[in-house]
Amino acid sequence: MKSAFVLGLLKIISLLPLGVARFLGKAMGRLMVIFSTHSFKITLRNLSFCFSNQPQQTHQKTAKKRMGHLGQTFFETPILWGRSPDWLQKKIIAVEGEAYLREALANDRGTILLLPHQGNWEVLNLWLARQTPVTSLYQPPKMAALGNWIKTSREKTGASLVPTNVRGVAALLKALNNAETAFILPDQQPPRASGAFAPLFSAQALTMTLAHSLLSRSNSQALFCTALREKNGWRLYFFPADQAIYSPDQAISLGAMNAGIEAIVAMAPEQYQWEYKRFRAQPEGSPSVYGSGV
Repeated sequence: MKSAFVLGLLKIISLLPLGVARFLGKAMGRLMVIFSTHSFKITLRNLSFCFSNQPQQTHQKTAKKRMGHLGQTFFETPILWGRSPDWLQKKIIAVEGEAYLREALANDRGTILLLPHQGNWEVLNLWLARQTPVTSLYQPPKMAALGNWIKTSREKTGASLVPTNVRGVAALLKALNNAETAFILPDQQPPRASGAFAPLFSAQALTMTLAHSLLSRSNSQALFCTALREKNGWRLYFFPADQAIYSPDQAISLGAMNAGIEAIVAMAPEQYQWEYKRFRAQPEGSPSVYGSGV
């Protein structure tokens, strides 16, 4: 019953015009601020932790804007899953750095696209799969019916979704060695065994080593990308990763990857996923970033 209700609600939302969905999302964001929701509190904590040199008023302003974008993402995403690829193409305002993407796709190396949780990352997965074969990791939700709809929707433009396990990593490596493209969300906190601490916003963050491992085991190249929300659609951005990301020294490579994430976030801080507890894990002996209130 619960699964059917959630799936039915999302499919109803998918029928909304984009403008209406964004209006509802902004209203949802205002309510999250008024009721000081968990997401709002975590956002404020992350901003204060990462930018301690900024006044609290700046954090409040960014957090309020972030709630509006979080709400818009909630209402936009079912629309992206439900509409046709042609509809999405009409909503792409521009592609900045497209020459970097075309150059990468034209050579005989695989391409790792590093896509932080900024703007609406679903847009890039759907848009790029029409340009080139794409493989990405997928962790299905607990509701099977919802998971089937999401997976089918994400694969409708040709993307290949693989499980978040050893078999999935092997599929990513195979795709890269075949000069194809792999999507990686580089700003999720990994299990301890799959990460190492590296600087992020002047703090220490447990950072996934997957991209470094794939770059070390293949002749692939790395690009950063994002889809930022603009009026009537999204603007896509692509730019090469710093050369340090290819270093055999894992610490240097992870530092370069996190620097790229910082550059993406700086483009539109209010569109970044600050409500995620990115700094849950800390080096031994360090105090907890999140107190009992969050």
